Amino acid sequence: MTELEAIKARHSVRQYLDKPIEAEKIEAIQACIDLCNREGGVHIQLIANEPKAFTSLMAKYGKFQNVSNYIAIVAPKGKPGSVTAGYWGEKLVLELQMMGLRTCWVGASYKKDMSLFQIGAEEELKCVISFGYGANDGVQHSQKKTVADVAVNKSSAAVFPDWFVNGVEAALLAPTAVNQQKFEFILHDDNRVEAIAKFSLIGYAHLDLGIAKYHFEVGAGQSPHCASLVWC
Repeated sequence: MTELEAIKARHSVRQYLDKPIEAEKIEAIQACIDLCNREGGVHIQLIANEPKAFTSLMAKYGKFQNVSNYIAIVAPKGKPGSVTAGYWGEKLVLELQMMGLRTCWVGASYKKDMSLFQIGAEEELKCVISFGYGANDGVQHSQKKTVADVAVNKSSAAVFPDWFVNGVEAALLAPTAVNQQKFEFILHDDNRVEAIAKFSLIGYAHLDLGIAKYHFEVGAGQSPHCASLVWC
């Protein structure tokens, strides 16, 4: 399975089988986290075999079941740190999907035990990602927006190039808080792309933007033109 196939297949899953994850998969997940931390300047941490975080009333209201594995997305404070957290967190989500595991981005429906995480003075816990063997494969959300709704052409080209459209289409499949899709991709000359988070009363728009940016790169990367893509 490729990352693009994982994007199309992956949906949020909150109920998991009471089935342990093999040691070799845990090792592979940790190796991917180590790579993300090195390359992204984040401080993501794996919490395995710890069921207490999802035993609160909020977790039960959110219909979480059998959650004992999750990933703490710790990153620099502020909006840029949230974008970075979303970007590298989604890389992990797609890796887990390709391993046969299922995931859910979780902003609030869990009990925070800060003793389980290491958080530096200039860092914060952005959210967690629950994962495990899914009791189901989730359900696809209806796509609220189209390419025309989130793409802006500020280049000299008369139409969007195919690689840009492919990128935006992949971004529209990104998970966002309550499916809000509060992002915009702007094409400038010389294959420069600007991605912005729009105002959201719900919050998480910058985290969502990071997730959408990762999807955009995967989608646009199917074209050789994406080799010269530059983020503004």
